[in-house]
Amino acid sequence: MADDWNRAFNAQNLAAILDHYDDELTFYSPFIPLLKFSESGCITSKRDLGRYFGLGLATYPNLHFTLHTVFVGIDTLAIYYISVKDRLACEVFQLDKQGKAVTVFCHYAVVKSFPDKA
Repeated sequence: MADDWNRAFNAQNLAAILDHYDDELTFYSPFIPLLKFSESGCITSKRDLGRYFGLGLATYPNLHFTLHTVFVGIDTLAIYYISVKDRLACEVFQLDKQGKAVTVFCHYAVVKSFPDKA
């Protein structure tokens, strides 16, 4: 899942990215308010997640993730990688029985000015 997820983002293939997520989900990220998508930092539908990822891909046209480590738990997966602007990131995915993400928590390494302007 982690390798496919990483390849989908690096290819900027929105359909392939969204294939990793369930239709009903909860997705938290500090980039949600940073990109002015929602002040709550939370997305609760795959449709809105697609709109958010589309905005992110447009905002960062040279987006490239470098996968470092994958941690596996009980029905969970944590992906540690380098994200936009060379920021260290870790996303924790709670997966359903089909391996689709139903809850995601995005974390970014603390830097002096985070969150900064996109």
